[in-house]
Amino acid sequence: MKAITEYKYGTPDVLKLEEVDKPVVGDDDVLLRVQAASINQADWHFLTGTPRIARLAFGLFKPKQNIPGIDVAGQVEEVGANVTRFKPGDEVFGENKGAYAEYVCVPEDRIALKPDNLTPEQAAAVPVAAGTALQGLRDKGKIQPGARVLIIGASGGVGTFAVQIAKSFEAEVTSVCSPRNVEMVQSLGADHVIDYTYEDFTEGDKKYDLVLDIVGNRSLRDYKRVMAPGAIYVAVGGPSSTMGFMTRMFRMMLISLFGRHKMASMLAKQTPEDLNVLRELLESGGRYSGDRQAL
Repeated sequence: MKAITEYKYGTPDVLKLEEVDKPVVGDDDVLLRVQAASINQADWHFLTGTPRIARLAFGLFKPKQNIPGIDVAGQVEEVGANVTRFKPGDEVFGENKGAYAEYVCVPEDRIALKPDNLTPEQAAAVPVAAGTALQGLRDKGKIQPGARVLIIGASGGVGTFAVQIAKSFEAEVTSVCSPRNVEMVQSLGADHVIDYTYEDFTEGDKKYDLVLDIVGNRSLRDYKRVMAPGAIYVAVGGPSSTMGFMTRMFRMMLISLFGRHKMASMLAKQTPEDLNVLRELLESGGRYSGDRQAL
């Protein structure tokens, strides 16, 4: 089969299109014929091996996984002996390393049935970005109906899903983005949109119960200025340098231990339950019929 390969860290120039062996299905795996795969910020980190501390997981001197790509949508070609949730012909979406290929083997618990109203291309753009938004708001941010939520970086992949998911929780959403994206973010349901070239969100009087920060380009002191007592700050990602990343995490820990606010960073971990929540939200236009706390 054809696949994009990566044998060392670097720029996109290190990527090659090659013929490689088709994956062999394990007992708990599903073999997908890839219909679409998307590109996320996470793929850039895997490509460049940054921040360097992440190489402890990615591979110390070179990538452990030689076929990049995470988000995938495809059709089930074959299932392992222990697989019970899927059968050949099912159209699914999810995430697993090695998506930039004609075929990929995925553990059964990392995929779900594709939303009926989405094309494979649309479905492949969902898992990492929407899963990060969901877990950042619900699990780390403890979002509640009526919460005042500030989303910084609302026009990117995670941000656009975060606006819509926060509204599904019946929160009051304020979004920060560039001027060219103001109308788009408004169309997603944001109650208030701040054009960062015109207004500094840290200088207003409004306080927020939850800050979801997808940009990370301001000091923690700036964020504290707009947080209500007991509010939670959630950082998605962080500085690209190892020293900057570790320093920021240490400061966030101190603030959480001794301050009036809670601060946390996150790295999403995909689950079939969350994929099914996302599928229902996508099929219903943002309405969830299950337990809202399970969202």
